Amino acid sequence: MTTRKPSLPDALRRIRKARGLSQEAFSDVSSRTYLSSLERGLKSPTLNKIEDLCALLNVHPLTLLVLTYAGSDHQNARELMDHVAQEISSFSEASKN
Repeated sequence: MTTRKPSLPDALRRIRKARGLSQEAFSDVSSRTYLSSLERGLKSPTLNKIEDLCALLNVHPLTLLVLTYAGSDHQNARELMDHVAQEISSFSEASKN
């Protein structure tokens, strides 16, 4: 898996633009100023805010996080998801003991 610096601002902007949404389209969940500061990396959203933003973007919050850590490289995304699935499996196994 290639290491790259995670970028939530880039992932959020990429999804927003792919959906054809302006920052103003988020007025029901945040101000344009707040969204702009998220996309510029000046603020960090709470998990509740991520859920609200992703609901408006019509993506699962994990999609935003995978894009944050893997970028748009499909191979990196698959490797990351496989890694996460293995970790979740190991926690499930440990809880059985």
